[in-house]
Amino acid sequence: MEHPELITHKNGRQRKLAGATLPPENTRGMGRGESSSSEPEVEEEAEGLIRGSDSEDRRRRVQLGIRGELGSVLLLLFLYVLQGIPLGLAGSIPLILQSKSVSYKDQAFFSFVFWPFSLKLLWAPLVDALYCSRFGRRKSWLVPTQYLLGLFMIYLSMSVNSLLQSEGGPKVLTLTAVFFMLAFLAATQDIAVDGWALTMLSRENVGYASTCNSVGQTAGYFLGNVLFLALESADFCNKYLRVVPKDTGIVTLSDFLFFWGIVFLVSTTLVAIIKRENEHSKGKRRVHKETQGVMETYRLLFTIIKMPTVFTFCVLLLTAKIGFSAADAVTGLKLVEAGVPKEQLALLAVPMVPLQILLPVVISKYTAGPRPLDVFYKAFPFRLLIGLGYALLVWWTPSVKQEGGFPVYYYAVVLLSYALHQVALYSMYVACMAFHAKVSDPLIGGTYMTLLNTVTNLGGNWPSTVALWMVDPLTSKECQGAAGQSCGSTEEAMLCVKEGGACVTTLDGYYVESVVCVVIGLAWWVWLGKKMRQLQEQSPAAWRCRIDQQ
Repeated sequence: MEHPELITHKNGRQRKLAGATLPPENTRGMGRGESSSSEPEVEEEAEGLIRGSDSEDRRRRVQLGIRGELGSVLLLLFLYVLQGIPLGLAGSIPLILQSKSVSYKDQAFFSFVFWPFSLKLLWAPLVDALYCSRFGRRKSWLVPTQYLLGLFMIYLSMSVNSLLQSEGGPKVLTLTAVFFMLAFLAATQDIAVDGWALTMLSRENVGYASTCNSVGQTAGYFLGNVLFLALESADFCNKYLRVVPKDTGIVTLSDFLFFWGIVFLVSTTLVAIIKRENEHSKGKRRVHKETQGVMETYRLLFTIIKMPTVFTFCVLLLTAKIGFSAADAVTGLKLVEAGVPKEQLALLAVPMVPLQILLPVVISKYTAGPRPLDVFYKAFPFRLLIGLGYALLVWWTPSVKQEGGFPVYYYAVVLLSYALHQVALYSMYVACMAFHAKVSDPLIGGTYMTLLNTVTNLGGNWPSTVALWMVDPLTSKECQGAAGQSCGSTEEAMLCVKEGGACVTTLDGYYVESVVCVVIGLAWWVWLGKKMRQLQEQSPAAWRCRIDQQ
């Protein structure tokens, strides 16, 4: 027997990725068969009530404007900031691990932490459809998810030092498991908050939801990554924030985790008690019919993928970023390995923020036409060349290092390289998103675009993991100073050191990878890149999903 308060809704509104939403009229269009069984008089009366209620609410909210819902906007902003905190912390761990000389295979294993946000489409329909009606549709997931986030952070605050500083080296397996759970919970919270934003704000102010999303996530990531790495660094704090030098930073990782764990628990309790859900749409919720079950959502996704044009496009998206994987995933870690302070690398992201805001605005002028993927195709080789430039930057870094660190001109070169990389990256990203919007079937636009965006994200995740995994096998080392010893494995390297020798790198696998990735990327651009451009010539009917055949 089903619990009376646990409702399996048909067609929980599909959440968005990269701004895509599923409008109510689309969901209604998919449920013709189900809605036909309703009594016409009841439907007309319900629609009349909805129109009357909506028009009254609209008049009142237009008078109030954003000031009338400022509290809801600030709450959304705060929830998105909380979401960015664990993501920022997860992004800082690889830099901390690199400073402790872990292997690149360990880094590859930890990179699975970043997969949940690319895979959340797999459980998003469940979050939309299963909830306790008495407690609230979105709060049913938001509150327990954030409680678990807070508890995991508090647990980590008590154990993270032992995990990072154990005798045999950092316990990467345990760190990966815990931070993967944090990322999974943050992705689930994102689904719930995105859905709540659509009903928390009025139609006139719902546009502020995307602003809260981008600003809040960026701010949260900044706090959990850039600010944490700066305050955790003894060198940075002694140089810029202290009068009397100390051996540690102002905050430690355990302190930071404990503080935000408490913030999660307290704020979640306040949201659960004080904030009511759907305050302005109760009448509409009573009469609105959900038209698509959870299993129907998964069947729809499978139907979309089986379409020849979509399947071809997905294959191209899953392979397009192989050529960039070494530059994107390994370069930062190699710079840390060469002695660049991790907090300085993190701080270089700050001047990039204005550029990252302006680039989509400028690039969208060139992707608004009928062939947005032409921009993708033209930016592709430039991004490959920037990857080779990154390899040269890593090779140049040790020769620039001085006793007091690195000169200012070195950081200027790094910043310029990063800026050029962002131009190429955003050109490809905006072009891809524009094409997704262009080909998505309007009847199921939210589900369609979310699927394409998910495949795009996966196309970046798996090559990065493989690139990290392959650095060590491609690297050659020899034992110098101890006759008859080698450095082919960790045990052999330890024996070399024990015999008074030292393992010296004769061929860095990063450089091998950089060249191989560029060659693969150029081959993709020559043969498959043209295939991607040809997809723009397909008729709109080739992208349309034939739901009536299901």
